[in-house]
Amino acid sequence: MSSAIYPSLADKRVLITGGSSGIGAAMVQSFVRQGAKVCFLDIADKEALSLVSSLQDARYPPCFFHCDLTDITALQETLLHIEKTQGVIEILINNAANDDRHLPENVTPAYWEQRMAVNLRHQFFCAQAVSTAMRHAGQGVILNMGSISWHLALPQLSLYMTAKAAIEGMTRGLARDLGSAGIRVNCIVPGAVSTPRQMKLWQSPDSEKLIVAAQCLQQRIEPEHVASLALFLASDDAARCTGREYHVDAGWYGG
Repeated sequence: MSSAIYPSLADKRVLITGGSSGIGAAMVQSFVRQGAKVCFLDIADKEALSLVSSLQDARYPPCFFHCDLTDITALQETLLHIEKTQGVIEILINNAANDDRHLPENVTPAYWEQRMAVNLRHQFFCAQAVSTAMRHAGQGVILNMGSISWHLALPQLSLYMTAKAAIEGMTRGLARDLGSAGIRVNCIVPGAVSTPRQMKLWQSPDSEKLIVAAQCLQQRIEPEHVASLALFLASDDAARCTGREYHVDAGWYGG
């Protein structure tokens, strides 16, 4: 698919979490193609290095940093290192998440904390870390990744949906608190995106048919469709967009 070119994204320093595969990888590729200077975090080293290798001919090949986002101290140290070596982050995309299925009766306090650490907590602390330099610059963009799941009440995802619902609230709070400094904060809400992980673990030909039938647009959503919205929201073309949720779900209204 073709994408618009946003001149305002050229030379911008972009940080993407969970950038090795799926939606994150599409984000990395899309921003690199805009001429942005992209850094991304992940723990999947093999996939990350393969992605970097595939983009070596770009004007600015992406930089990969191994980082466990559930370790906030390590995350803060990594972000400080990136700021010192690559420059201050101007666009943050909080993409990393994990939608492992679970039943309510099997949830322990430890599992609860781990799920919140994987899906929610790091988004706030990434935003906190980059917002200091953004305040000084008087501008910046933070894009948080939500999910259609809690809007539809999908099964066996109670903790994931709790985290994703909280992200929408966090987005509005940060937009209010950071808006006076010229920082825009929005939330992207993907629908059922056809990623390798989803196709391997959760989807089948039959389940795909049910999803497509429930959508207004009878077509599957690819990672590139989500990345295209991120490009727009990160660009100056979206200069007055903040504190909102933007869906890329093909009009999915049924569970």
